Amino acid sequence: MSNLSTHDAIVIGAGPAGTSAALTLARRGWSVAIVEKSAFPRRKVCGEYISASNLALLDRLEIGDAWRVNAGPEIRRVGFFSGETCAAAPMPDAKYGPSAKDGFGRALGRDVLDALLLQAARTAGAEIFQPCRAVAIDWDGDMQKVFIQARGENSGDETTALRAPVIVAAHGSWEPGPLPSQLEKTSRPSDLLSFKAHFTGSTLAPDLMPLLAFPGGYGGMVLADHGRLSISCCIRREMLARLRRKHGSGHDGAESPMSAADVVFHHLMASCKGVSDALDEARLDGRWLAAGPIRPGIRACYEKDIFRVGNAAGESHPIIAEGISMALQSGWLLARELAGAPSGRAGREAAGRRYQAAWRGLFSTRVHAAAAIARMALGPGGPALMAAAVRNFPQTLTLGAHMSGKTRPVPGLT
Repeated sequence: MSNLSTHDAIVIGAGPAGTSAALTLARRGWSVAIVEKSAFPRRKVCGEYISASNLALLDRLEIGDAWRVNAGPEIRRVGFFSGETCAAAPMPDAKYGPSAKDGFGRALGRDVLDALLLQAARTAGAEIFQPCRAVAIDWDGDMQKVFIQARGENSGDETTALRAPVIVAAHGSWEPGPLPSQLEKTSRPSDLLSFKAHFTGSTLAPDLMPLLAFPGGYGGMVLADHGRLSISCCIRREMLARLRRKHGSGHDGAESPMSAADVVFHHLMASCKGVSDALDEARLDGRWLAAGPIRPGIRACYEKDIFRVGNAAGESHPIIAEGISMALQSGWLLARELAGAPSGRAGREAAGRRYQAAWRGLFSTRVHAAAAIARMALGPGGPALMAAAVRNFPQTLTLGAHMSGKTRPVPGLT
């Protein structure tokens, strides 16, 4: 094992949550290490939409201008596609004050967004360990040691130890692992499995982001950067198994020779006229990605001297398209509390309590609202009930966007 490398904070994961925290701390003079298991650029299962309420934060992180140059068109309408129903309503304007630049959100591929954020963190002075996996955390006096291993064909098994009083878990919630902040892997028929793909040549209206409701799942689609349409969805494990048997090769109980992603795409095209219209002549750009199961819910933001951000702290059902927003903002909230905290364990514990209170105050309503909408969409006859409601009261789409937090400003930026 190589010599210890000491920092003020170690951030595990270089997604929007981890880099938001690392960037903010580094610019406050902290020595920060970021450990990221994947090589960038890399695609990610994610809806890729960022609400306009985050743009002041992107400016504070000094990637706002680059984001505007790269992101897709402004999303001025929220829609609903299910069965034959194709409805739309205005997206609420999130512009605040006469100097605000933007009132509507846009989408940017995670391969582009995450690379922008990580480069900004590197420029701010963060030390990047990539591709490296964190494999253990142990105490070292008033510090903690994070043991990391390089990934790749020629990396070998050498373990490096990083040392810091502050550990930030930004590794998400979908993958199990050996760290105390990672969730155990379980498998239930009701699990929601996630799929995502990019297409080019779609005919989706560029200002529209529709919610997709179909038997056994839900999803969304939006025009992102470079003309790419981003489509993502969640489907119950039991529904996917049923579909694979339905599309099987003909003998009893056989699963489909098609891939799981192809089966899901066929289901989407058959269940939502709006999807089939938009993608009828579109071309798949790259391959389908799959991940999950997703783990919606609120978790401890600070436990066993590890701070959690992003999905590790808690996540909403992606039905409200707020995942990136919550990730960026949670990293910012934590860094703001840590930067002003006294040194020592007592100071960290106080910062953890304040951060958890701030997290719940900002996000708990949208987590619960997303759970209620998801239960409706996934329940028996749910898509048909939602379609009827939207056809008769399309303004519920605008109200839902408000409730999901798309117009709520990020604390501490004014």
